Amino acid sequence: MLRALSGLTTRGRCLLAAGVAAAACSVVLNERDLLRVAMFVVALPLLVAGFIALTRLKIGAARKLLPERVSVGSVGEVQLDLWRHGRLPAGEVLLEDGVPYALGARPRFVVERLPHDRTVGLRYPIQPVLRGIQQVGPLRATITDPFGLCEFERELIAHSRLVVVPKVVGLFGLPSGAGIGAGDDGSIRLHAGQGEPDVIVRQYRTGDDLRKVHWRSTARRDEIMVRVEERPWRGGTTVLLDHRAAAHHGAGPAASLEWAVSFAASVCLHLRRSGHRVRLVTEHGQTLADTPGEGGEHYDNIVLDALAALQPAHQRDITLGADPAEGQELIAVLGTVSNDSVRELTQYRPRGIRSLAVLLDTPTWGGSLNAPGHRATATEESIAILEAAGWGVVVADPVTPMQQVWAELCQTATRRGTLIGGSF
Repeated sequence: MLRALSGLTTRGRCLLAAGVAAAACSVVLNERDLLRVAMFVVALPLLVAGFIALTRLKIGAARKLLPERVSVGSVGEVQLDLWRHGRLPAGEVLLEDGVPYALGARPRFVVERLPHDRTVGLRYPIQPVLRGIQQVGPLRATITDPFGLCEFERELIAHSRLVVVPKVVGLFGLPSGAGIGAGDDGSIRLHAGQGEPDVIVRQYRTGDDLRKVHWRSTARRDEIMVRVEERPWRGGTTVLLDHRAAAHHGAGPAASLEWAVSFAASVCLHLRRSGHRVRLVTEHGQTLADTPGEGGEHYDNIVLDALAALQPAHQRDITLGADPAEGQELIAVLGTVSNDSVRELTQYRPRGIRSLAVLLDTPTWGGSLNAPGHRATATEESIAILEAAGWGVVVADPVTPMQQVWAELCQTATRRGTLIGGSF
């Protein structure tokens, strides 16, 4: 009852105050009719408050995110379902759902009459501008009685988890011989033995093609043996993402780190969809995502979820201690790197294995756009050290489309001629 009285609206408080004043006037003026009116005016908000306290109007709600994983810049939707238990009348219901600023404006709805025999569906759009794990909610309802004399708040739904993944850009083409490690073409790998094809054999089964009989194994084992078709060997590609806070410039969606995360996601998904095994690691060699075997559509979600939750690292320099690609080809997406960090990257990479780098000219993300062809001195030094170590380097800035950066990277890999195979 005390909670209900504390929820009296301005109308209810004014009515209660007017009733008390009328009662006092009726006593002074000895007006019984005025006293009766005063008693009614005082009793009305008290009765409404007591009615709400006793009935405890129950309102149920459910929230559904459509979808639960949204990319930056795309539009999602939140669906709210509202219903009322029992047949007691309900007044106006004000709904407010908690939405972070990164998802858009906070929605508010007013439901004047909440029916008891059906569900009321409400929807509102969300358009995230920044990746991350966002919490939608809680959903709060301010419920008013039919007379507007009393209102109270209730939390209908707690938080819902929304994954805002980085924006993925469609890329085209592949570096010559991409994804095959030290440069052995997949079709050649099957015949890497010394004079004898590296084959797998098994016993002959009815219906097997006689053209696949392996005569050397048949003669050695004195029973018919046939070759088993082995899928071409594929190496893999490791994508290294430099996410140190000190290596990037800018803030919010326009930061260089967000560009690097989006580019790394685009490269991983593009290579995976092209049939390559892809590993995603940090600048310290920590694995963020790996695809077993040929991967699958599930790998896309693993990469995107890992990048959505990725926060800037506080280390100032790159520390590895080993080859981050573990013998595979490497594509590094780097921010501002010191000479020591560049040497840390290059000293563990064998020259026979392709290494590529997308080097972000991060000062341009801070608003200091350089003239065309002019870059920061630190960027030029990093390029020189990487190229001297046999790396292919492409410099990226905020005005260059990602598709163009990727195309230049493919051309750089082809010109260096470190791998066997034709262009894609």
